[in-house]
Amino acid sequence: MLGYRFIGAALAAASFAALPSAGVAQQKMVLKATDVHALGYPTVEAVVRMGAKLEKATKGRLSIQMFPAMQLGGEKEMIEQAQVGALQFARVSSGPLGPVVDEVNVFTLPFMFRDEAHMRKVIDGPIGAEILAKITAHPSAGLVGLAWMDGGTRSVYTKRPIKSPADLKGLKIRMMGNPIFVETMNAMGGTGMSMGFQELYNALKTGVVDGAENNPPSLLTQNHYQVTKFYSLTGHLILPEILLFSKKTWSGMSKADQDLIRKYSREAQFEQRKLWDAFVADSNAKLKAAGVQFVEVDKKVFYDATKPVRDKYGAKYAALMKRVEATK
Repeated sequence: MLGYRFIGAALAAASFAALPSAGVAQQKMVLKATDVHALGYPTVEAVVRMGAKLEKATKGRLSIQMFPAMQLGGEKEMIEQAQVGALQFARVSSGPLGPVVDEVNVFTLPFMFRDEAHMRKVIDGPIGAEILAKITAHPSAGLVGLAWMDGGTRSVYTKRPIKSPADLKGLKIRMMGNPIFVETMNAMGGTGMSMGFQELYNALKTGVVDGAENNPPSLLTQNHYQVTKFYSLTGHLILPEILLFSKKTWSGMSKADQDLIRKYSREAQFEQRKLWDAFVADSNAKLKAAGVQFVEVDKKVFYDATKPVRDKYGAKYAALMKRVEATK
């Protein structure tokens, strides 16, 4: 029901956003964009900069209005709204998109990438282009895959240090809404709990969950570090994020406008990365200054523990996984 409330509100607010302005020969469009993060966060900033380029190139005919900080709901709600055309741009993690477009799940397997440099090589190359094309071609998703963004390396944060799967035993850890993630945490020793990002701070504070997992910037900007002081460097997921567009809106746009959006989206993919690297370094420094302890772990123990998850969910992606592994 939550998703429908957000969709209804967004439709009411945006009922005329993508319609031609009266007396204007060419269609003037205000393209609505949303993100779970606040203004200034690299993914948000990259799309805001793209909007400035788009507005300049079209002399104001196309512009982007950003709704940051979960104003239009969490990532599941954002995907739903894009599908019905209530918004146009949605920047989401590959996790919530996996249940919608199955092929995306290959990137959500634990320890799929050797490191972030490996992940970037994959998303920048032919494999990344193919997955975006599969999103766009999906017969029922109602989405256009525009670009990849860097979501960094995800590790576990809790109120006590985690060095082995035994340390996670009995702990409820919030995971994104994808069965692969829940089973990954279960394999790592904890109890995975699917929960919306917008609910997490209160859940951590009240003890509904004992911890979560994410990248350092999210730990900082969402204030989760205030209630969880141990960041254990499991590095179990390196998740690329995706910039999506509503196919319902897209199908009504000219080829020239579509090409312009694709061009600036690709530029945003690389601009976000530069912003991201600087943001991570700054976040790490601020977290340490705030008393968060970064805990080194033996990643191989967690890699071995999650093998059943890769075997179970990766079987149908075997050929693609080999191509990912072979990417240098």
